[in-house]
Amino acid sequence: MSRQASGLMAWVIQRATAVYLALFLTYLLIQFTFNAPADHAALVAWVAHPVVGLGLVLLVPLVLIHAWVGIRDALIDYVHVLGLRIGLLTLFAFVFIASGLWAFKAIITAGLQG
Repeated sequence: MSRQASGLMAWVIQRATAVYLALFLTYLLIQFTFNAPADHAALVAWVAHPVVGLGLVLLVPLVLIHAWVGIRDALIDYVHVLGLRIGLLTLFAFVFIASGLWAFKAIITAGLQG
């Protein structure tokens, strides 16, 4: 794959993930504006609903992919010292993986409690 195709693929991934993020965050905004859970138990029950749980489970990797593509492109474009760039990419990769695992654990735990 050429470098230009790689740039095109990153652009497509950013746009595709942005569409889902915009739609789901709009849903969350409407949900919490007009039908906010009254307490923690209601929030857990809401997260335990299969459609909401699936939406949140999809949200996590798509946010992480969206963030990874953006950070990766920024670091490749603006950090010219190779060792620093690799170190920062590695750091962000670990942070994103840990964040994703934590988010999945929270969603699954809430889903099982509901």
